[in-house]
Amino acid sequence: MSLTRRASTSLPQVIGFANRSFKSLTFPGQSLDSSSSSVLAHGIHVFQCPDAVGIVAKLSECIASKGGNILGADVFVPENKRVFYSRSQFIFDPVKWPREQMDEDFINLSKKFNAMRSVVRVPDQDPKYKIAVLVSKQDHCLVDLLHGWQDGRLPVDITCVISNHERGSNTHVIRFLERHGIPYHYLRTTKENKREGEILELIPNTDFLVLARYMQILSGNFLRSYGKDVINIHHGLLPSFKGGNPSRQAFDAGVKLIGATSHFVTEELDAGPIIEQMVERVSHRDNLLSFVQKSENLEKQCLAKAMKSYCELRVLPYEGKKTVVF
Repeated sequence: MSLTRRASTSLPQVIGFANRSFKSLTFPGQSLDSSSSSVLAHGIHVFQCPDAVGIVAKLSECIASKGGNILGADVFVPENKRVFYSRSQFIFDPVKWPREQMDEDFINLSKKFNAMRSVVRVPDQDPKYKIAVLVSKQDHCLVDLLHGWQDGRLPVDITCVISNHERGSNTHVIRFLERHGIPYHYLRTTKENKREGEILELIPNTDFLVLARYMQILSGNFLRSYGKDVINIHHGLLPSFKGGNPSRQAFDAGVKLIGATSHFVTEELDAGPIIEQMVERVSHRDNLLSFVQKSENLEKQCLAKAMKSYCELRVLPYEGKKTVVF
């Protein structure tokens, strides 16, 4: 499973940083009142390779040699694993360091260190990630996702919403989707027919999928056919309270801690690499309504944070079933 992919002109733009202005910043040696200065752009680069001496120095040299300046860098080298992970944020002059040249420079660096992963994104230049959202009856995660997209908090473009639950034409969700020109596809599923072939036909140009409380299991054949990442959200009450109405089961059991987990989908049910987890305390003062509201709020927050981390290249695979999240 590839948790991140190399950005290209066909991939999206991360808008979390896109609105920052760097007009007042200059490169070393450049006059503050230089009439030829251009607006600086923001770049993100993640790197995974066998650990070796001098990787950080060469990464810094690659950026600095083109007049760029590193704003922040995170490095992780797991003990006794001889694997190097890094994520760098930098500013640069697009005139002095064109996007195509940047790609070539990082590719050369990747070859030098036999990198397993080298991904670069320039938010001002790269398009946003295209996603499709799969959902069942519950709306809370979908509605939060749509509002996050509308407000610019989530750096994605939504190509469509697919559901195995029919929604009336006058519902809040359908009105929102129609108002913003986002297609809605209702595909009724049964035990015998999960409609996976039809789903695949609707998502050919997406960069990843989001399951916003989609209560269907995606088969291994579907995941292999899609070939890209699928991000899921579920309540943190698993595996103690399985089946129908887990919140009611947990409430009746008097639990004191609830949570939510966002993870990548694999063939093993609810066992994919974890991206984000959140927890909150509950008490005897909570009734069923406040209990469910707290649980749903956690799910919304957890999914949004996981998506944002993914789009900002903060998530890297680690030891197969784990993730590094910078």
